[in-house]
Amino acid sequence: MNGGDFSAAWLAMVKRLTLLGALLFALGAEAAMRPNFILLFSDDQRADTLGAWGNRHIRTPNLDRLVSQGTSFRGNYCFGSNSGAVCIPSRAMLMSGRTWLNLKSDLSGTTLLPEWLGRLGYATFATGKWHNERPSFTRGFQRGKSVFFGGMADHTKVPVVDWDGAQFSGVRTAPKFSSETFADAAVEFLEGYRGEQPFFCYVAFTAPHDPRNPPEAYREMYYRKRPPLPPNFLPRHPFDQGWVKGLRDENLAAYPRTREVLGDQLCEYYGLITHMDEQIGRILRVLDRTPHATNTYVIFAADSGLAIGSHGLLGKQNVYEHSMRSALVIAGPGVPKGRQIRAFTYLLDLFPTVADVLGESGPEGLVGHSLRPLWTGTQNRVRESVFLPFTDTMRAVRDERWKLIVYPKINRRQLFDLRRDPHETRDLAGEERHQGHIERLTRLMREWQAKTGDRVALESDQPRSGEWSADGYIRKPDEWQPGWIVEKYFGDGAR
Repeated sequence: MNGGDFSAAWLAMVKRLTLLGALLFALGAEAAMRPNFILLFSDDQRADTLGAWGNRHIRTPNLDRLVSQGTSFRGNYCFGSNSGAVCIPSRAMLMSGRTWLNLKSDLSGTTLLPEWLGRLGYATFATGKWHNERPSFTRGFQRGKSVFFGGMADHTKVPVVDWDGAQFSGVRTAPKFSSETFADAAVEFLEGYRGEQPFFCYVAFTAPHDPRNPPEAYREMYYRKRPPLPPNFLPRHPFDQGWVKGLRDENLAAYPRTREVLGDQLCEYYGLITHMDEQIGRILRVLDRTPHATNTYVIFAADSGLAIGSHGLLGKQNVYEHSMRSALVIAGPGVPKGRQIRAFTYLLDLFPTVADVLGESGPEGLVGHSLRPLWTGTQNRVRESVFLPFTDTMRAVRDERWKLIVYPKINRRQLFDLRRDPHETRDLAGEERHQGHIERLTRLMREWQAKTGDRVALESDQPRSGEWSADGYIRKPDEWQPGWIVEKYFGDGAR
């Protein structure tokens, strides 16, 4: 190679390196400009337990502040469940953007939201409850602090581990109450984050899931000024839909439910929420003090609701509104402040929403819809109706006014006019004048089944009886209930 050829080759190499450097710089700048995300996730929190959403009997000042700073999605739902442990599929759907009908609970074979964000250059961090096995967690998160692998625990004795991206620490018992422990980890992450990458911070509280043992001061504040029981409180559910007896959630109070016992449990439940709200406030205040405050989306959601006395039930193993509706609030750049949207949404819409915010299409297999068009005003709805499939025992569908629930195992139906009866207290299925609504909604339900791959028959050739009795049934506490709850609610051997 002569001198001229060498010089030309050298100049060409320098040009390529310059272009490569500019490209890398541009990619780095783009990553730095991308927004951060903080996802705050509560466990078993009814959608009607936010002060800013109209509950005058509960104290949630920090969540109320978030509501004022962002947009509330008042028609948000958990897409049913494939088991009584609703939080497992709910979290799987949140992280995958898919329904439980085409999803494994351990999230194997599925791209997770934090995993996908990591590929885009995000730093991913998690604390709190992860109920979908360790392998999926390690795919999704580069770091984790005070992570709880399980479904529930005594809030004062939560077993947690840390994750450094290569291995887990040994299990230790968290020294503080669950909500404080997880908030501490989130605060530590936000205060210490110095990376140039945008971040995704996932904070999964175990409150207000039972055991309902908030710090004593928080239950006492509600004992002193008691909230009213839900308007649809009943002493017992009128029929056995498959989940009224023998279920751990339903064992937490005797049959028939009494106003005194459920009143106490509601105080304890509210106490858990108020204490969690204070911890959320700590996280939000720290965020406000960081340089990330103006470029961060804060999302608050819950994995499901809870009966806690409604319809004579305690758990979430049903498709009534109180159990399947879940809170959802989004605040951040470009999101209208103080707005409330009542369009039908699902938790599984969050993945495609994040992708849309980033100008990306997301991975293959997402079945949810981006909610961004709802807050920008380019759409006023993303779906016309809601479908709620629960194991093989229940199916529900609703439109803006009417809701049909089908119980295939016992060939029973319920029909509710939610405009006039939002608490589902008057079943209209037996009234001849409403048979047209039942037929129309049954067709709609079958359309949803065909679209989602749900193959459960809506009627049984050999239905079982829906009659039931608690006579002779002995309740037993689970291993996670603290002593004072066992003594208070199980000490008399109540049936």
